[in-house]
Amino acid sequence: METILSRISRSFEEKNLRQKSPKYSQGLYQRIFNLIKNAILNNDIPEGSILPSTRIVANELNVSRSTIIRAYEFLVMEGYVKAVVGSGHRVIGIIADKGLSSPESHNEFAYPDLSDTGKSFQKNVSLINTTDDIGIAFRPGLPPLDIFPVNQWKNLSNLYWRNIKASALTYSASSGTEQFKKTMANYLNFSRNIKCDSRQIIIVAGSLQSLFLIGNVVLNPGDFISMENPTFPNVHSIFKGLRANIQPIGIDSDGIKVSEMTEYGHVNSKLLHTAPSSHYPTGVRMSLNRRLELLEWANKHKTLIIENDYEHEVNNYKDFVPSLFSLDKEQRTIFLGTFNRLLHPSIRVGYMVVPFYLLDAVEALLKHSHRFVPSSIQVVLSQFIEKNYLYNHVKKVIEMAEERKALFSSTFEECFGESLSLMSSQTRSLHTMAILGKGIKDTDLVAHFAKNNIITHAYSKCFVDENPLQGLILGYTPVRAPMIKQKIRQMEKLYRGFTP
Repeated sequence: METILSRISRSFEEKNLRQKSPKYSQGLYQRIFNLIKNAILNNDIPEGSILPSTRIVANELNVSRSTIIRAYEFLVMEGYVKAVVGSGHRVIGIIADKGLSSPESHNEFAYPDLSDTGKSFQKNVSLINTTDDIGIAFRPGLPPLDIFPVNQWKNLSNLYWRNIKASALTYSASSGTEQFKKTMANYLNFSRNIKCDSRQIIIVAGSLQSLFLIGNVVLNPGDFISMENPTFPNVHSIFKGLRANIQPIGIDSDGIKVSEMTEYGHVNSKLLHTAPSSHYPTGVRMSLNRRLELLEWANKHKTLIIENDYEHEVNNYKDFVPSLFSLDKEQRTIFLGTFNRLLHPSIRVGYMVVPFYLLDAVEALLKHSHRFVPSSIQVVLSQFIEKNYLYNHVKKVIEMAEERKALFSSTFEECFGESLSLMSSQTRSLHTMAILGKGIKDTDLVAHFAKNNIITHAYSKCFVDENPLQGLILGYTPVRAPMIKQKIRQMEKLYRGFTP
């Protein structure tokens, strides 16, 4: 493998062979400056790279160190590198695009057309809420990151690597390690009264991957899927990208309106997506009677149900309602859960429980895609659950969420008054909502806040049909108390100065 030093040395030797001429009068430091500059321009020395020390380069090229120091000084003066105290000289970036293709140049070449699926996902990617934002306040979908028991996790991780055997470093089962799946089966039994065989559990990187797997296994382009309206933008995007025909179903105080699916014009769907424990984003909890009604409808119309329990540990901590999966007598329900919203998004561990008849197809697709979640994470998380660390953490998450919600709500009301009010919800969750008045487009307001490092999500993006309501989805949970007050006051000033 080449290094930065070897590339500089090779280029120096090549130039010396070409430029050995009595008429060639360019100074040695200038030649070295130019060859490093050109290497940066050609991306031979990529952005962010640390140049070798002047002493090492001088020894390699067999020149004086003062010559290299002067060449480096010119690189700094011309803006190609930056001198960082204690780190050396860091390449700032590619100044020109020599030899690099641009999006505009693609039309000049005879590339094959993208697939219809590729075009579909590319077209609908704007539906997804971005994960690129750096800010935390008031981003939905985040737990209180500051209370995650880092030391407990670190100790378990250190223990794993201290006792690791070489045989454990090979490939792992695509659907998850046997021990972790058994731990998850017991965990779901106690936490959600879900009694399943551990073989039914599929370990994934998150809910989006679960949806992608199920959608590809069950749906052909043009097949129908029913989903709550509004719903997760990411759910909408996945199935629209798969070119399914989406049928939006409204919700009321009892959850998804099953009656709408019996009305004239509604086509029988192969799949139905719902979040019964806490509808996203309104927080409506599906009543027991409505759950039974939904299951009866699904049995009658031979439809599979995706039960997305994205925050079930929080939603069902005290006010327990049986899951659709546990009520289902015909194994039509696919249960989805994730630890990314409960622990932290960077852990990238989710799971689903699938009926046996889907198992082989899902595992086959999994083997053709990302292979498996790292076994080291599965082992550590398994022990994290077995030692009751997760149970204790859930209690702290709920306590902190309730404390921060109370502070958020009171501060929000104090700052905004009647100009912008929060929706009330009886279901425990990690976010809240505010409905905007007429004439205000939520996507514009979200962009206005984002420019000032306040992250919110637009309610309108949750609607499947063309008549969306306008509002803000606000995640108060990951923000510390002093910052909650500061950020709300900043948001109020931005709101007052916003011009629709």
